[in-house]
Amino acid sequence: MLKQRKVPVRMCIGCGEKRPKKEMLRIVRTPEGEFHVDATGRQNGRGCYICPKAECMDAMCKQKRLARSYEMNIEQAVYDSLKEEFKACLVKNGGGAVE
Repeated sequence: MLKQRKVPVRMCIGCGEKRPKKEMLRIVRTPEGEFHVDATGRQNGRGCYICPKAECMDAMCKQKRLARSYEMNIEQAVYDSLKEEFKACLVKNGGGAVE
């Protein structure tokens, strides 16, 4: 009898929905204090997850959920640069789920 592996689940900071980790994008804060969209999910630093949907990114930026997640003040310029990286990741991966 084969044992089924447990699928890691993460919660989106944009919509609050729980989804499998492979379907999500990771937003990472590097040890240097910079924020980046980590499509590979392996970049060094503390991360949180977001669905690959524009609505989730807009909700995260509008309600400053990233600041709440990292418990620190985050400037609007950081949100703007994350939006650009997010769009680039979606274009690179065909607009669907990012793996």
